[in-house]
Formats: sequence, structure tokens, C-alpha cells
Amino acid sequence: MSKPERVHYRGGRIFTADEPAWAESMVVRGESIEFVGDTATADGMAGGARLVDLGGAFVLPGFVDAHTHLLGMGEALRQVDLFDAADVAEIQSRVREAAAADPGAPRVLGRSWLFGALDGRGPDRGLIDAAAPDRPVYLAANDLHSTWVNSAALRELGITADTPDPIGGRIGRDEAGEPDGMLYEAAALQLARRFLDAAGSDDERDAALASAFERYLSDGVTGAVDMGLGQDDLDALERALARGGGRLPLRVAGHWLVERTGRTEDDLRQVRRAVELAGRLSGPWLRVTGIKLLVDGVIDSCTAAMKAPFADGSHPGPIWDLAALTPVVAAADAAGLQVALHAIGDEASDIALSALEHAIEVNGPRDRRHRLEHVEVVTEENVRRLARLGVVASMQPVHADPAIQDNWRAMLGDDRVRRGYPWPELTAAGAVLAFGSDAPTAPHPPLPNMFIATTRRSASDPGLPPNIPEFALPMADALAHGTRHAAYSCRWEGLTGRLAPGLAADFVVLDRDPFAEGPDSLLRTEVRLTVVAGVDQLGEDPAVILARRGG
Repeated sequence: MSKPERVHYRGGRIFTADEPAWAESMVVRGESIEFVGDTATADGMAGGARLVDLGGAFVLPGFVDAHTHLLGMGEALRQVDLFDAADVAEIQSRVREAAAADPGAPRVLGRSWLFGALDGRGPDRGLIDAAAPDRPVYLAANDLHSTWVNSAALRELGITADTPDPIGGRIGRDEAGEPDGMLYEAAALQLARRFLDAAGSDDERDAALASAFERYLSDGVTGAVDMGLGQDDLDALERALARGGGRLPLRVAGHWLVERTGRTEDDLRQVRRAVELAGRLSGPWLRVTGIKLLVDGVIDSCTAAMKAPFADGSHPGPIWDLAALTPVVAAADAAGLQVALHAIGDEASDIALSALEHAIEVNGPRDRRHRLEHVEVVTEENVRRLARLGVVASMQPVHADPAIQDNWRAMLGDDRVRRGYPWPELTAAGAVLAFGSDAPTAPHPPLPNMFIATTRRSASDPGLPPNIPEFALPMADALAHGTRHAAYSCRWEGLTGRLAPGLAADFVVLDRDPFAEGPDSLLRTEVRLTVVAGVDQLGEDPAVILARRGG
């Protein structure tokens, strides 16, 4: 058997996300890093190695998206994008155009519309009926926690005035009690989503997943935490793993979604399924690491669990109350699973942390690595409690983009907006902060995400005023949260996330140095090279790529 190839990446500006933080050269043998440090030492030890001259290019560990939905992201790439639709007329126009462009399609699927585009009007089926009266239309909101449908879609789903609200969800209704076209939380995530999943084919899902992998690699992402796996997601990932001979294009860790059923035994059955999957799938390319639970909803549609009412007077409870959540968290913790708890509102984080405290009390001390997802509004006390419990704060800078904050702020309507996304508070308290994108609820590319993290300004409209600028982060911290700490969040710290000897050769080469040019340059920066396990994902000689792209 021939020895693995040795490659010396020489003369770059390498941010290691480790100690020391900077290096000039890196030697890779096969899939792993052999040396990171000064060029003189690398020259002396890497005789005979293939040389790739970095020409001063900026290198950093491959990004790990700590919270995403891979299959959903790939599917969203094929849907009508409504993110920048300015008003109802523009939404209607895009739906109308999509329907006309593919008259044979059984339904029209759209995504990412913003409540702010409705200018105070409530989403209503009649507004979509006016654009596409004959075919079912499903428009997922930007947060994916609600879906706006037309009359044909309601008929297709069999939703009538007599249809009961699912546990943890709500069917919007007009004054006469008829469905108005809005499906909230479980009504969107279960009733509509399950129907659409069943209508799709494995070939379509495989193509969508391949598209997601391609986009991620082109944007410098070498690992992802799929946050809310269902059977279709897992089947598609396993098919991709088989086609790749036991490898995926990038590393994937997944959390199995546990939905509240109303019966503890049925909830615990889902935990046992996750335990089985974790035992079977534990490799460096695909592993099931835990479960995901949606403790509450979102602020934009007033479904988050808050300690005080929203500006409109509504005050919904959690999807999982503490009594229902506690036995599920304790069982998963006892089995060694990581528990990821979606907790956006300040009351939701309180409930989630109380359930984790109970699990620690009954199961005893050990390294757990549980997580709170999003943590958009959290009390100062719960910031300290989160850190004390060793819980990872998994957050998404792109959700703090000022361009999408108007409705978020209006729904809170008071001083709670000053508690939005308090990243430095969490790290100052001693918590680990891991960054992701929550794609497809938001754009997945990590470099604009890092721009928002370091400036609190908008990546889509940089001229807007920053969103609570005192919560901005230093560049090195932001990059570490998107690489090293994101890897830590899924127990990959011994595999990837840093550039250090013995770790996987997962790294990215950029066309400019954001430390030298400043955070605004992140909006212009392009990825020259994405290397996973020592292999360039463009399938070409890295030296040729660097030379062609101005290296």
C-alpha cells in the first residue's frame, strides 16, 4: 500500500482558531494535518512533499454550520424566493409567474416571505387565490414556523372548520371559524410539511441534498449539524453515504426530531429511536448525535414562549411545557444523547434550562454538551445559568440582520428588543457560543454571517443602522464561533474545527484577508479553495486553482 500523499501549503496567512492563532505554512499527509507553524520549520520537515504556494492567501478552518436543515435547504433552492418581495403585490406577482412558468406542476411552492411585507395586513388565503386560484400554493414564512396557503391547498390538506388544532400548533381561522390560510407551528411543520414530504420522491430528495452539499462547499462549509432529522432526511443522507463509498461531500452530524404527541410513552419511543440511530451511525462523515425538541415557536408570528405578552396582547404557552419536557430530556440524557432545545423566547429558555437541570440531578455529573438553539431573547439570569450548566448557545447571526428586524421588534414592542441576540453576554458568562445559519430560514453562506456577527449590520442592506451594536464581536471571536466552537457543539473538537496536528485537513482559502481589510470586506470575499479531508472539492490541483484565481 502506497503512503498517503504529503502536501505542503506554503507561505500563507493561516488563522488556526487554535493556539497559537496564526501560522505561515501547513503540512498535510493524506486526510490529516501533520504540521502547522512557520514556513522555515515546514520546509525542513516536508522534503519531497508536493508544494502548494499560497502566495500569502488567507486560510482558516472549514466552517461548520452548527444549525441547518440540509434537505430543506436543497429543496428551498427550487422554490419561489420571496425574501425580497416588498409587498403583497410582489408576492402575488411572483406566485403568478411561477404558476405560469410550469403549468404542469401539481402545486406552487414558495419560501422566505416576511411578515413586514404585508404592511400590517394579515395573511389570507384570498390574497393567494387572486394569484393562483386553481392550484395549491404553499408559501413558507422566512422562519419556516408558519405556512401561508390558498384555498386549493386547504382542500388538498383536508383542512376545514372542523379540523382540530394539532398539539403545539394552530390553524388560523376567520371570524366565522373557517380556515383563513395560515398554519402556525405544528400545523405548518406537521400537517403541511408531512403532506408535501409524502408527495415528493426519493430522486427529488437526492437531487435537493446534492444541491445543498454543492452550495455549502462552494461557500467554504466543510461540516454541518442537521438540526431536526426526520426519516426522509436520514434516508437521503444514507443513500448519499452509500453512493460515496462511506463518505459524504462534507461531514454531517444530526439531531433526530422528537415531536410532542401528548403521551409520554409515545414521546419516549422517539427517544429510543434516536438511541438506535446513534448506535448505528457514529462515523466521521455521518453520525446521529442527539435529539431536537421545539420548546416554543418564533417571535415574528407571536408563537415564542415569553414571560410577558406580545405587543398585540397575545401570550401563548410553550409547545413543550416543563411537565411534558422533563421525562424526555432526562431519558435522552441518560442514554448519552445530546439534547438540542429550540428556545427563542425568554420563558422557553427558562423551561429548557429547568429540564436540563433536572436531568443532571437525576443522572449525575458528566460531559453532556447539551444545546439551546437560537436563544434570541434571554434573561441575564438564564445567561448565567446556561453557562453554569455547560450548555452550548447555538445561535445564528443572520437572524439578527437589521433588514429582517422590523416585525421582530414590533411584535415585542418594548425594552425586550434590547435583549436581542446578546452574544458577548453569553461568552462573558463562560458559555460556548456556536454559530450556524438555520438554512433555509436564512441564507447559508458563512462569510456574510460573519459580517453581521462583527458589525451587527445588515448583509443584505449594509446601509441600515446596526442592530444593538454593543453586541458585535471581534473578528477572531466570530470566526472561532463558526469553526472551532461549532465543531465543539457536536463533539467534533477532536476531528475538525481547528488547524492543528492530528486533526482532519478541513480548511478554506479565501481571496482576501478580512483582518487586514476589515469586516466590510467579508461581503466581497470569495472562497478560492475548500478542502475536506485533504481533498479539494473542486477536483483540481490546488496550485492550479490558486494561480488561476490570482493566488
